[in-house]
This record gives sequence, C-alpha cells and structure tokens, in this order.
Amino acid sequence: MEWLKKAKSAWRARQRPDQAKSFDQDQWREGAFEKIQRGKQRVPLERIVGSVGRYHDFDSRFRPKQHVASERYEDIKKALRAGHQLPPVKLFQIKDEYYVMDGNHRIAAAKALGHQDIEAAIVEFIPSKNILENVLYRQRARFSEKTGLPYNITLTEVGKYDYLLKQVADHHAHLVETRGESVTYAGAAMDWYEHIYRPLLSIIRKGDLLKLFPGRTLDDLYAYISYHQWEETRTRRYGIGIDHLIPDDMEAFREKMVNRFENEYPEMLRKITAFVLFNVRARHERRILEKLFSLKEVREAHSIHGNVDILAKIELKRNLLSSDSEIISGFVHEQLRRIPGVISTQTLIPGQSMIKEQT
Repeated sequence: MEWLKKAKSAWRARQRPDQAKSFDQDQWREGAFEKIQRGKQRVPLERIVGSVGRYHDFDSRFRPKQHVASERYEDIKKALRAGHQLPPVKLFQIKDEYYVMDGNHRIAAAKALGHQDIEAAIVEFIPSKNILENVLYRQRARFSEKTGLPYNITLTEVGKYDYLLKQVADHHAHLVETRGESVTYAGAAMDWYEHIYRPLLSIIRKGDLLKLFPGRTLDDLYAYISYHQWEETRTRRYGIGIDHLIPDDMEAFREKMVNRFENEYPEMLRKITAFVLFNVRARHERRILEKLFSLKEVREAHSIHGNVDILAKIELKRNLLSSDSEIISGFVHEQLRRIPGVISTQTLIPGQSMIKEQT
C-alpha cells in the first residue's frame, strides 16, 4: 500500500502547489485588464496570495524559498520587531485577492511575525470574463465607487445595482430641490442608506420574508419590494403590517420613517450610549485609536493599562425598527471588530447613569 500513499501525496501536492500564486496567470484567467486606482488601505495579510513577478520565490504561505537571499528578509524582520515604520507595499487586486507588485520581503516578514494586516497602495483589476459572478462583481464595484458607501450590499440579480443607483440619483435630485441648497451626491447616498434603505431592510427582516425566497439575500428583497412598490406602484401583500408601513413613493416613505421617529416616538431621539473594551495586537494601539476617533459615533477613545488595551465610548442613533442591543451589536460587529488589529471586544451598556454638568 506504500505506492497508494505516495500517489495520494503526489495528488495533494498537485492540488496545493507549494508556491505563491501568479498574478499574470490569474489576470489572464479572469480577463482582468481594466484597472482602478484604489489609493492606500490596510489589507489583511491572509488575502495576499501571490506576486506579480516573484511568485516562484515564495511558497503558498509566502515564506521565502531556500534559494532566495535572506539577508534583506532578516533585516526587514528586525526593523518590524523594533516597531519601525516601513513604506507601504504596492499591491494588485483581483476580486478579493491581492498580489505583490513591490514589497515581497515586507509581506513575508510581516506574515512571519504574525501581523494581521499591512498598509498598501492598491491598483484593482476588474474581471471582464462574462460569467455571472464577475458581472455582479463589476456592478457592485461600480455601485461602491459611485456612492462611496462603506457598507456591503450583496445582490444576486444582474441590473439591480443600477436600480439602486437610480434610487440614489433620484433622492439626490429631490434633496437638492427641496432643501434649496447644495447637497453632494455622497451625502445624498448616505441619507438614502440611513433613512430609506436601512429602514425598509429592517421592515423586511422583521416580516421574516427571507425564508420565502431561498437563495436570495435581504438586499435582493429590498430591490424587489422597492421596485414593485415605487416603480410599478402595485399593491402587494408582503406580511403583517408591512404594506401599511410602505407608501407608494420613496420620498413619502422616508418622511414617514423620519416623522414616526420624531413625533410618535420622541423618546427615541435620545442617543444610545455604550462603552467598548478592546484587546488589540501589539504595536497597533495608536493606529486603532486614530481609526476609532475618526468615526463620528465614537465620542471618546482611550489607550489604557491592564488587561484591556483600549476603551471607547460610543453614541448611536436609535432605530424605529430595531432594539438598542441590535443597533449596538450591529455597529460593533460591522464597524469596530473589522478594524485590522482588533483581537476581541467587550461591550458594556449602562443601566442607570449619573453625569455631572461641566462647569
């Protein structure tokens, strides 16, 4: 049976070649030749899988192979251990994977030392091969680029991202007309997300409709319901109370959500306050503090000593259709825990509070 073991071993080797991925090969396979400059971002190291020109010098875990000179590699590891700031690496992106254009040794050293992410200047290459996955990816990338929204909206039907862009454009025109002032497209997109998209998505979630549409997402249902309600203006029965909550005009729906929030539920105008404790990776504290403080919901951020590394005070808006705990949990998981370098968080929600007035 020794021959069988050797055959299985050889088969596994072919399935998982001990080599970093080649950008050129994946670029041709995906037909990814159109490129977009994405600027500088923090990139998780686990998503850096290959190299543009030196993929044969590194294994599948991006460790230098024996034939590669190690002096530069060791020097970079020493610099990183000492906490020195190194220039951003340069990466090419195809879908959710990254390939090193410049900085192979910095990537290998950071991975060897257990770092979780690295600063990089990114050029994204958009797949052109016309399979459904790529078509949806291109449309999602276009939607994200135009709106600037930092949220992931996942649709499974071609053309629906364009419909959402039409909603944003219509809402932008409405805000400009009714407010009589300059409203940026990005500002209108965020207003659409907070006062139209998210409230309707919460209604759909509360109506437990997703189980009736296997293989679809909540975002798909938003596009479907809003199209039939606001474009075709058909009355449809979606669930208990849902038809009553959704007028046949998008802006009327927004006003209804805002008015119900302000007039029928004045107690919801109060902010939700919570404190979040962070454990973070070594030498990431300052960067994470700066990232936290840049979020408008974070009122205070402190580096502290002891078993916890960082303490942040957050203030969130109440939501007509979600509980306070759901809002806090959503913000912590969608915004705070995704910050590179964060290991774990613990959320503290005040019961009774006593606050002295500032003098």
